[in-house]
Amino acid sequence: MPDSVAVIIPTHNRAHTLGRALESVYGQSRPADEVCVIDDGSEDATRQLVLEQFPQSRYIYQPNAGVSSARNAGVAATESVWLAFLDSDDEWLPTKLERQLAEISHDPACRLLHCDEIWIRNGVRVNPRNKHRKNVGDVFEHCLRECVIAPSAVLLQRSLLEEMHGFDEELPVCEDYDLWLKIGSRYPVAYVDEALLNKFGKHKDQLSSRHWGRDRFRVRALANLLDSATLTSQQYSAALRTLLAKSEILVQGALKRGNEATATAFQAVIDKYSNTEKKSESAEILLQ
Repeated sequence: MPDSVAVIIPTHNRAHTLGRALESVYGQSRPADEVCVIDDGSEDATRQLVLEQFPQSRYIYQPNAGVSSARNAGVAATESVWLAFLDSDDEWLPTKLERQLAEISHDPACRLLHCDEIWIRNGVRVNPRNKHRKNVGDVFEHCLRECVIAPSAVLLQRSLLEEMHGFDEELPVCEDYDLWLKIGSRYPVAYVDEALLNKFGKHKDQLSSRHWGRDRFRVRALANLLDSATLTSQQYSAALRTLLAKSEILVQGALKRGNEATATAFQAVIDKYSNTEKKSESAEILLQ
């Protein structure tokens, strides 16, 4: 079916929120064609919850390998033309799939579509800051500073994700930032200007809270992109400015904490990309 949709839910020890996420999927006005839960090494009641309360879902267990691996495993286990990702701590509003598929029907060239979301932090609705505002069309430069496309808000063509070789499994966080930049550098992005999900944050088990300095991983993603030789000269210049600015902040922060090794690592990044003729270590330095 040209409009078939697979919903992929990666999860790790979130039985306490996974039920809410799955209920929001099965409450859609336009049902999904496939629902796949990838249990990334959970040690709680996740398996029991899915098998007993949502037996119509496909449940796949894997040893803990990270959210990118889990999403990629869900993609490999499904067949639908369109992929919808839902973080296990978020929930969709009832018309999410219906509204996005209707938008796609009016734009046959669309390959990636996202939507607005309602932010809930510590149980309270909050307004996103201006830097998180959504955009449409050529979003590349808008996406450089922050990740402004939420995985739970996306409807993505399978063939496009395959073209990008899936989520980067070497990035423990900011894997979505990496993917949207790669896509945005080559294709326009569509947008439904309507809040179609509740996005929860500031809870203890939030993935981003487990890794200090998320800009470390954004710099890694930017370095990979600069090395890919796929950017236009304007895109390259914008990405380079962002990488240098983020790296300088990381250097100064590391020096204030007395972390000479981290400061040296990111200074090496600055040196490498400030002078492209200078030989330096590869982008692998960023995860040391």
